Amino acid sequence: MKAKSQFINALAVGSAVLAMVSTLAAQTPSQGAATVVRMRGNARYTTAPNNWKPLSVGDVLKPGTIVQTDMGHDSYVDLVLGDGRTPLANAKPFNPSLLAAASGGATGPGYKPAASQNVVRVADNTVLGVDKLTSLETGADVVTDTQLDLKAGHIFGNVKKMSKESRYEIKLPNGVAGIRGTSYEIWWNGKGKVSAGSMLVTLINKAGVPETNVLEPNTQLDPDTGKITPLPASDPLFKTSHELSLAMGQSPPSINTAVDITTTPVSTHHHHHHHDGDGEGP
Repeated sequence: MKAKSQFINALAVGSAVLAMVSTLAAQTPSQGAATVVRMRGNARYTTAPNNWKPLSVGDVLKPGTIVQTDMGHDSYVDLVLGDGRTPLANAKPFNPSLLAAASGGATGPGYKPAASQNVVRVADNTVLGVDKLTSLETGADVVTDTQLDLKAGHIFGNVKKMSKESRYEIKLPNGVAGIRGTSYEIWWNGKGKVSAGSMLVTLINKAGVPETNVLEPNTQLDPDTGKITPLPASDPLFKTSHELSLAMGQSPPSINTAVDITTTPVSTHHHHHHHDGDGEGP
């Protein structure tokens, strides 16, 4: 009789443990990834020091990856930040006319921008680390945590609407930028532009004190003067953010990706060893 009651107790404890485990599973953020959807020129990536590999359209990059683009003026890599598994919204064959339409402000026939995804364009001569991409289903909302590390160069981004608890941060050699549902462009030195949403840019000033600048829609920050001024209507950010929403999920033929990027001159020295120096100059 006693053995039976112990067995029942063990069952009860077992189911309680199971219930706890399933609750914990619901609270564990799922790890995301960045998918290369479009590129021009050459780029490479690494997950370990000095182990660079050529980057191609379709590559899925996990957090911990560093991406570097070449110095060609029009080179770039477009990344969709997501789970790396879900088929991309609006995925369809690449159609150059859709991109041509971007300059005219048209969105192309039946092609709706996918505001449901976060896209980053890594511009030419840029080094970007993908540090963290997580999402957590809370039942009421999805809480995402996006952390990028802009070591050199500059990036553009289109950011979908975020829940209040979500975080989207870009680490800079001399500070950090916080993004809220935005179309943005930011440089490694803290120069920033916003065409929609808002961005907080915190930089360490010459006295070693952090200063926070709030960029509202259609403004730009000059880190040398600390001045925030209106963004001209002709600014390339407007066209690029439109192009990013158009290009979502397209898989174009990549250009010259077979060339080994180690033969392409890319400056790598100043962002690894001189972080301190980077931030000191004007």
